[in-house]
Amino acid sequence: MLILAAVLFSTWTTITAVFAQEVAEETIDEIQVTATRRPLAESDVSAALTSISVENIRGTKIITDALAAQPGVFLQQTTPGQGAAIIRGLKGSEVLHLVDGMRLNNAIFRNAPTQYLALVAPGTVDRIEVVRGAPASLYGSDAVGGIVQILSRIPSFDEPGTRGDAYLAYDTADLGKVIRGSFDIGNERLAGLISGEYLQTGNRRIGGGQRVAPTGYESKGARIALSATPDDKQSWLFDFQYASQPATPRIDELVPGFGQTEPSSSEFLFSPNDRLFAHIKHTRANWLWSADWSFDAGWQRIDDDRISRDFQSQFRRREKNSSDLFGITASAASDTRSGSWIVGAELYHDRVRSQRSEEDIVSGQVQELQARFPDDSSADQAAVYANLLHSLGERHTLSGGLRFSAISVDLPQTALSPAASVDQNDISADIGWIFDMDQQSQIVANLGYGFRAPNVFDLGTLGDRPGNRFNIPNPDLESERIYQFDVGFRHHDELWDLNVMLFALHYTDRITSVLTGAVTPSGRDVVQSRNVESADILGVEAAAHFILSAATTADLIVNYIRGEQTEAGSVAVSADRIPPFNGRLSLRYAASESLSVEPYLLFAGSQDRLSPRDIRDVRINPDGTPGWLTANVAVTWQPNERWQFVARLENVFDKQYRLHGSGIDSTGANLILSLHTLW
Repeated sequence: MLILAAVLFSTWTTITAVFAQEVAEETIDEIQVTATRRPLAESDVSAALTSISVENIRGTKIITDALAAQPGVFLQQTTPGQGAAIIRGLKGSEVLHLVDGMRLNNAIFRNAPTQYLALVAPGTVDRIEVVRGAPASLYGSDAVGGIVQILSRIPSFDEPGTRGDAYLAYDTADLGKVIRGSFDIGNERLAGLISGEYLQTGNRRIGGGQRVAPTGYESKGARIALSATPDDKQSWLFDFQYASQPATPRIDELVPGFGQTEPSSSEFLFSPNDRLFAHIKHTRANWLWSADWSFDAGWQRIDDDRISRDFQSQFRRREKNSSDLFGITASAASDTRSGSWIVGAELYHDRVRSQRSEEDIVSGQVQELQARFPDDSSADQAAVYANLLHSLGERHTLSGGLRFSAISVDLPQTALSPAASVDQNDISADIGWIFDMDQQSQIVANLGYGFRAPNVFDLGTLGDRPGNRFNIPNPDLESERIYQFDVGFRHHDELWDLNVMLFALHYTDRITSVLTGAVTPSGRDVVQSRNVESADILGVEAAAHFILSAATTADLIVNYIRGEQTEAGSVAVSADRIPPFNGRLSLRYAASESLSVEPYLLFAGSQDRLSPRDIRDVRINPDGTPGWLTANVAVTWQPNERWQFVARLENVFDKQYRLHGSGIDSTGANLILSLHTLW
């Protein structure tokens, strides 16, 4: 019996090894750019990384959907049409968001779940890279929890030609209809693309069959890009992107939340939320100092306009809020005999415009009110940085860097607050280590110090906030500071991959909303942002991939975080918005070269370790968010390289559940049908 078992095991190992070797020969070692600001193989990067491919992005309605159930990432959704990544327990402006190397974070980014990442149209996105942790020397302020970078596809051809693609999808839970298309034309020196997309949804059907209203929204986007390579040593990219959600309802304001008998608002629309992005990139290889140079200039305009009315009030408020963010970056990078280095500089200027008016819906009279932000506020950021990667012998690799940032925020005088100018100068630093145990296994470790400077939102916000709150300004805030350490194990061979990271971070001078004891006439609690918290968060992030046979693979992702924070008065409580234990287990079977089936489970444990702020948040059950598990299956048929059909059945047993911290239950049983074609 033992001999038979040994023979069977040997046969299975031989088959899977042959299959894995064939796969490995066809796979190029993945290149990472976000963690190092220069192309490196993943095995040369000590930071914790999550890479999301175009195949996983294509099937999403909005770009944030692709972040769900990823290693080290938890997706919160206040309302359909929006989503926010929580990385190592941090979110909003505590996470730096980039698009093609340029900052998406602007001066009105909240240190809470923020909707602006959903204003990146997914149609021509090539991949998403997530750095979990703080490569602070390379990115500075906001990069304390991690970095989410969207990388757009660059048009290119090896010879003169054209190509195009189209994507159609429909789902039954959100009644979502998606249409996307792009067209490329060019040659090996000059290439361009044009793309467009449109999404429309209806009211969401949650588990058990109820449709929640109003949750329908629209989203549209377009992109024009032109790339030029005059010679083999230089390139140019000219890129223009547009995305808009014309009228997205905020459902958590429009239905009673936990502890409420009536909703906070009778009306609440993001109307519209728009994003315009213009980007010019120039690269020169082997130029000054024999280095590869990269220059970027970009402009981003985000409009965050709103229509709202407190519950049963006769006064409707209209807001027009916008940020114009201008950025210039330059960097030089080069390889050495034992590693590589990069130096760079950045300069950003952000101007905020804000207006607010109130209409009496009975009389029709309109009056101007104090705006959400001091109108014509500005934020400036300048920085220089350097980072070095150096190999010590055959097994050890060290990396480290230093950055100096100078940040200034100017707030004009308003009727309710004096003018203020806030300057923050600080350094960021990190060091990483890679130990090659053998050709398949590595131990990695990272230590970093970073900060987050208060922005216009932190310093000058006036107005309604989620959870039945009303915020008043505080121009006396200082920077938040974070110390972070992680250590991990990585293994890659023909049969299985494993990536495990353990992390701990200490967050001081954390900005949080504090109850002042006052209440507005409409019944909202008056709060103010203050540097009164510190937090300690630790956790583990793990991802494993197994080749079970020539036709079968399995994947497992698990994330666990635990956090405590100390509030004013040295009171220790659970940390805010800490995700529960969560993950994904999937099994993929290739029935043939054209047909595959993938059943998978999504799961989360209960989360009853709530902070006082969590308990007051009407989106969160004060008794805790129950755990859940859903069964799902996807069937993919690709008869040739031009056509792909996908049928996905989510939440097969129609489970009613809510992602912790979200403002609406997730979809119930949901059939998604999609078609993708290339020509």
